[in-house]
Amino acid sequence: MKKALLLVLLMVGVALADADTPDRYDPEAALQLSQQAIGRSLGDYAFTDEFGQPVNLRRDYAGKPLVISLIFTSCHHVCPATTKHLAKAVDVAREALGADSFNVVTIGFDVANDTPQAMAAFARRQGVKDENWRFLSADSESILKISNDLGFIFFPTPRGFDHLNQSSVIDRNGAVYSQVYGVTFELPWLVEPLKEIVFNRTSGAGHLFAGLIDRVKLFCTVYDPTTGRYRFDNSLFVQIAVGATMVLAVFFYLFNEILKSRRARKQG
Repeated sequence: MKKALLLVLLMVGVALADADTPDRYDPEAALQLSQQAIGRSLGDYAFTDEFGQPVNLRRDYAGKPLVISLIFTSCHHVCPATTKHLAKAVDVAREALGADSFNVVTIGFDVANDTPQAMAAFARRQGVKDENWRFLSADSESILKISNDLGFIFFPTPRGFDHLNQSSVIDRNGAVYSQVYGVTFELPWLVEPLKEIVFNRTSGAGHLFAGLIDRVKLFCTVYDPTTGRYRFDNSLFVQIAVGATMVLAVFFYLFNEILKSRRARKQG
């Protein structure tokens, strides 16, 4: 089993060699590789979710933004902590953008151990009950390819694996839109790119009113650091109303003065 796993990791290294992948884990090189993946389209790969159902990332999640995280289930600290923090960010994003405005998948990259049963147990341990969040398993070929697409590399160590703590935001067309890093991260790092995608939806194109609403939501849905949540900020409308009132007041004053001047000339 260990030989098979090492063979998979060797295949990852060979496949990513063109992207200057290091032969050992280097955080700076891993970050650079991850950033190079932005704009790259995901391939058409087969997965199995925690319920044993087949999943295809391109076909099943087309049309909505998608968040992808990669973990290994035998991890006892970093991956669970990362997933729990991601769940917090996802909760805030759903509250701000809509409950079904985007999807989330967590992929187990340790092919030998991250079975559907192991992924289901991992989800339960982290308390994830989101209906639009699936935990996926795959064969070595699919893990190899999705890792390449996402700019994600991992290396075996005596304690498990070294890897970049990364969540990828995928746009409606299946391309990497942005990367989010860290076991914990500032919530806007995830929510802002999702907001940009959700409120720039093509459904508003050709429909003036729908498009206008989306633009208003894009600019007026703002993060409040005091509460750690997003809220709709109507201060822009207040400022516009105050400005318009002042302009109208000046206009009516000038108009009234012009009328007074004309009357005075006629009387004279």
